[in-house]
Amino acid sequence: MRRALSAVVGLAIIGAGAFWVATSPALTASGADEAPGGVPDLANGEAMFYAGGCTSCHATPGQDDKLRLGGGHALETTFGTFHVPNISPHPRDGIGAWSEADFIRAMRQGVSPDGEHYYPAFPYTSYQRMAAADLRDMFAFIRTLAPVEGEAPAHDLAFPYNIRRGIGLWKLAFLDGEAFQPDASKSAAWNRGAYLVEGPGHCAECHSPRNVLGGIIAEARFAGGPSPDGKGSAPNITPSPDGIGGWSKSEVVELLTSGFTPEFDSVGSTMAPVVGNTAKLPQADREAMAEYLLSLPPRPKATQ
Repeated sequence: MRRALSAVVGLAIIGAGAFWVATSPALTASGADEAPGGVPDLANGEAMFYAGGCTSCHATPGQDDKLRLGGGHALETTFGTFHVPNISPHPRDGIGAWSEADFIRAMRQGVSPDGEHYYPAFPYTSYQRMAAADLRDMFAFIRTLAPVEGEAPAHDLAFPYNIRRGIGLWKLAFLDGEAFQPDASKSAAWNRGAYLVEGPGHCAECHSPRNVLGGIIAEARFAGGPSPDGKGSAPNITPSPDGIGGWSKSEVVELLTSGFTPEFDSVGSTMAPVVGNTAKLPQADREAMAEYLLSLPPRPKATQ
């Protein structure tokens, strides 16, 4: 009996040790914080900021200035409630004390400056595709904005999702750490659109169904999914009959500019602030995004 008990205890210790090692933030953070050097381009940083939709989640609710990034928005999910953090340049409550390397590490690998995993409600699975120079520029632009005092409430998550360390296992399955790689067989515009849609735009994060672990179902990517606010669903944005298959490139550009569809309807819910951001991008970027979206494999609308 003693030997059996000792064996069980030993296996438990080994299992706990393996879990601790496998879920270490250091595994995903390695090499992810290399700053590119050079002088930040604030104009590019502003474009990346709007492409990334930062104001959609991080703007303080209940005020008109969308550049006051005090956070506080509550995101209701099946895992619990996530409270969006302050990312203003406030040195205590925001990211004003962060280094450029801290920001790049957070965006690419979902690891905080104090070495903790961020939950993937923060879409770093898409932001990891971004070029280091673009992240440098985005960070520099955010630092020009007004500091906002106040911290968001802590997340309210059910067990076992409240065990933050366990996100390390999730990352092993769903975070590959690869930056965007251009396709030499495609045009420069197509590649720009692919980069914006798959990287900073993180379009798949809302417009795709997810499995029970919260990972995007690859074979239904962009085919629609539950709305992040838990109300309704995000539509299929592949060029299929129940997606945007009948749309022209100019019609997709129009939606990204004004929010109007070819049927003279207008987007609402969580898409309205997204259009508020894409409307601020250069026309060429919206055209590139439209070109890429219309080149996606047509897929039937996801039923999840």
